[in-house]
Amino acid sequence: MDLTAKDRDLLALLSENARLPVATLAKRLAVSRTTVQARLERLERIGVIAGYGVRLSDAYASSLVRAHILITIAPKSLTQVTAAIERVEAVTELHSISGAFDLIAIVASPSIAELDRRIDDIGAIDGVERTQSSIILSTRLRRQG
Repeated sequence: MDLTAKDRDLLALLSENARLPVATLAKRLAVSRTTVQARLERLERIGVIAGYGVRLSDAYASSLVRAHILITIAPKSLTQVTAAIERVEAVTELHSISGAFDLIAIVASPSIAELDRRIDDIGAIDGVERTQSSIILSTRLRRQG
């Protein structure tokens, strides 16, 4: 997708605070409000902006216990396993990966006990052959988009 420097600047402002009014965005970008509105509509239409959401505070996010769960699945089970994992609310991301495992789930829970239950839930899904979990102790670097 061809994005201009102004498009990237607009996306950077929105990633900091998606609730900024169009007038504020226009002022910071030194363009008119109609230009900002047109760019937003175009970025939404072409699929660059898929939606607007909440970014959790560092204080709240650091209170969650997070883990990476590596998952091996049975042959031809990807669709059903993926659908079942999507129903586990603690799963924040699910990726297909290369190597000895097929998937990696990123899970966030308010406690070790809750995390343990979610890992057990994933391990009990039909088609899941094996899991290996690593609890995240700290985050050393996080880059946005």
